[in-house]
Amino acid sequence: MGAAASRRRALRSEAMSSVAAKVRAARAFGEYLSQSHPENRNGADDTPIRTWFPKENLFSFQTATTTMQAVFRGYAERKRRKRENDSASVIQRNFRKHLRMVGSRRVKAQTFAERRERSFSRSWSDPTPMKADTSHDSRDSSDLQSSHCTLGEAFEDLDWETEKGLEAVACDTAGFVPPKVMLISSKVPKAEYIPTIIRRDDPSIIPILYDHEHATFEDILEEIEKKLNIYHKGAKIWKMLIFCQGGPGHLYLLKNKVATFAKVEKEEDMIHFWKRLSRLMSKVNPEPNVIHIMGCYILGNPNGEKLFQNLRTLMTPYRVTFESPLELSAQGKQMIETYFDFRLYRLWKSRQHSKLLDFEDVL
Repeated sequence: MGAAASRRRALRSEAMSSVAAKVRAARAFGEYLSQSHPENRNGADDTPIRTWFPKENLFSFQTATTTMQAVFRGYAERKRRKRENDSASVIQRNFRKHLRMVGSRRVKAQTFAERRERSFSRSWSDPTPMKADTSHDSRDSSDLQSSHCTLGEAFEDLDWETEKGLEAVACDTAGFVPPKVMLISSKVPKAEYIPTIIRRDDPSIIPILYDHEHATFEDILEEIEKKLNIYHKGAKIWKMLIFCQGGPGHLYLLKNKVATFAKVEKEEDMIHFWKRLSRLMSKVNPEPNVIHIMGCYILGNPNGEKLFQNLRTLMTPYRVTFESPLELSAQGKQMIETYFDFRLYRLWKSRQHSKLLDFEDVL
């Protein structure tokens, strides 16, 4: 602190001496001008000017004042810059110290957790500290994991066989027809007329019109379960149609919920929806259950096939296939005739985007 104060005093004295020298030079220059140019003095009548400025060296006084202000402004600026640099260095030093402390705390916490795990691995009545034997940890953990997986698979197989038996008993009735569920998004133009153009000779078709803007995945699943129980207690889906908007490689199921091959692997609610939907598919169907996609052509680019592959993986172990044929193809015509009255569907399709004629009047 003493060295810094002495340095500041030296800088201040040097600044003052330079200012005094400039003041003397300005005063001498003002006297020279007053002697060389007498017309710059006061008026010829020698009437004194009533002012507080010195009458003999007005120019030199103003110059000295300006010089002193500039010198002190420069000194203040240097002082302010030095103060900012000192503050920045203190902040950086404290931040580095904080990082070192945080790192040491993290290491201490990790070592403490390891010691606590070792202490819990032995008996509570043993007071002597002992070093945990980790030579068999990896082998024991792998054995435990494999046994857990085997047990979990055994329970899954048991549940599968139990559910399959219950479904077989429920469907083993005279005149039972496997249900076909139609999931219709309200985002489709004139979607409210779709339930009126389904096949009237097939009572197994169950149309479900859901609100695209406000519905959730849970609402859709609950509605499907309710309609299946109304149709036949214990029945499961053999065929399903999802009629919604979308495009090549993506499916627009709900508002702000677009199914792509990447999102069905990451978004939890979407993964949960497809897994729960798979549990509503039939287990007694000798052929793979089919989910048809209408309203958009998913297979317009390679991402569509990736999406179908990821959905099939999500719905494993249930056997499910996805189909999205073009409506003008032979396979598309067969898909339409599975769910719709083909004549009424063509009429609805021709009036789907028209505002000139109401489709209800045509029906």
